Amino acid sequence: MRAFTPVAAVGVLLVGISMLCAGGRGADMPPAVKAGQYTLTGPFVQENLSIYLVHAPDVLKDIHYLTLQEALDKKIVVVHETGDVNELSIENLSTEGDVFIQSGDIVKGGRQDRTIAFDFICPPKSGVMAINAFCVEHGRWSRRGVEDAAAFGSSANAIAGKDLKLAAKAAMDQGQVWQQVAANQSKLSSNAMAPVIDPASASSFELTLENKKVREASEAYAKSLRSIVEGKNDVVGYVMAINGELNSSDVYGSHELFAKLWPKMLDAAAVEAFAELKKDKKFEPVKIDAIKSAIEEADAAKDSTRDVTPRVQLITRQAKADVLFETRDRASHSPWIHRNYITGELHRPADVAPAQRNNPPAQNDAPTDLPVQSQQRQQIPRQR
Repeated sequence: MRAFTPVAAVGVLLVGISMLCAGGRGADMPPAVKAGQYTLTGPFVQENLSIYLVHAPDVLKDIHYLTLQEALDKKIVVVHETGDVNELSIENLSTEGDVFIQSGDIVKGGRQDRTIAFDFICPPKSGVMAINAFCVEHGRWSRRGVEDAAAFGSSANAIAGKDLKLAAKAAMDQGQVWQQVAANQSKLSSNAMAPVIDPASASSFELTLENKKVREASEAYAKSLRSIVEGKNDVVGYVMAINGELNSSDVYGSHELFAKLWPKMLDAAAVEAFAELKKDKKFEPVKIDAIKSAIEEADAAKDSTRDVTPRVQLITRQAKADVLFETRDRASHSPWIHRNYITGELHRPADVAPAQRNNPPAQNDAPTDLPVQSQQRQQIPRQR
């Protein structure tokens, strides 16, 4: 097996960024900034959301991944309900085509909508593979409408909100995930000035993302920013800031993979920006020293390694207020395929009140074609 040398994740990505301009979409944008192996352009600004583009040569050249939604549309992947809140199963039925499932992807259907816990690769003719997940719909444990209770039919959205992402990816705690789903629904309802929960399942974050007022508000952001990548074939990622504060960054090993995921990631960024919108307030630019300190703290943190599968490796660097995640594919000659940096306070399970157990809500009309476990896992085992 090929040895890997840990990479200093996205620290080099952000050092030297001249953050937030005063309004506009970057018409008076500063010149491109060189940051390590990357070049950064921006900001491109819409309301309280600022996007910086990350330019770099492709390091991923030998594998061309399908996204989860592409694979579901082609009906070459099946995501199965298992009756376990924190574990689903997935199967790639095709004879060719690796499928990249990104942490945060929401799968809709089954007995509860879920979000995928870690980046995952499903190879051709994979057979049934276990995949870690978190519930983002606490109140349902039965078939919803005409959806299939035994499988998940779509993955059009990703979770939005850095605290929700940290609850899943870093704390790995189902109770925190539920808390953050409810908190995001509350903030979205407040800024929409109307309830954004769906009577079909009030606890479903996916259905909240599909709410008309949420879609209209997030589309106003996305419409302004969607085209900023057009004609820029060297863009491999983005950095986002909300309300004048550095939020997160996603960088991919190739422009091809970035371009496939950009619409979904921009939509999630737009939803988060709308949830965090403070109307009629202006924000000072982020100080570069604050960004540098946050990156240096994360870079200096002790790393840990998780084998998500025999093929997929996750490297995590975890500091008090910053977390870096790097996904590697042992089947590729690329040193990495996805880097994700999230800034924000990390609440570990011991720091919060004990959450209710993962038992699904009792349902008299629950389907009988799937086993219901008497108790599911509260936390996914941590990395070694």
